[in-house]
Amino acid sequence: MIGIMSDSHDNMDAIKAAVELFNKKKVKTVLHAGDIISPFTVSAFSKLEADLYFIFGNNDGDKLLLKQKFEEIGAECCGEFGDLEIEGMRIALIHGIYEAPVDALAESGDFDVVIRGHTHHAGVTEINDTLLINPGETAGVLTGKRTVALLDPELGVEIVEI
Repeated sequence: MIGIMSDSHDNMDAIKAAVELFNKKKVKTVLHAGDIISPFTVSAFSKLEADLYFIFGNNDGDKLLLKQKFEEIGAECCGEFGDLEIEGMRIALIHGIYEAPVDALAESGDFDVVIRGHTHHAGVTEINDTLLINPGETAGVLTGKRTVALLDPELGVEIVEI
């Protein structure tokens, strides 16, 4: 199972809740679609019992230090875009500031799953045979809902409020 989150925006309580859920569900990999914001949040992510891959969002601050601190706990920084092979699925990881590239990735047929953030609105759509997943906002600052997603290759996607 894969845990998916985005837009955690330094909300330590929300990050801790997401990490707790992912650990409880025994996810093997967590993908963060950007806007972690500050390096100090690494302390909450360090409790994660899964591999962590992340990309930068438009609000991330000191990207060099963010990358360094997260790599110290074994997380992998994919820069602005992640092209990953996980559990037999080819996954694109993008923050999604602009809709056209997100749509193009989903329509390309090159990926089984496209994961995006930025809008803070959770949703799952299928474009051709590609799942387009937005886990919503972990922080809950815009919508008032703190959400993440769980992706099971056999069972599909579940948006979970934390």
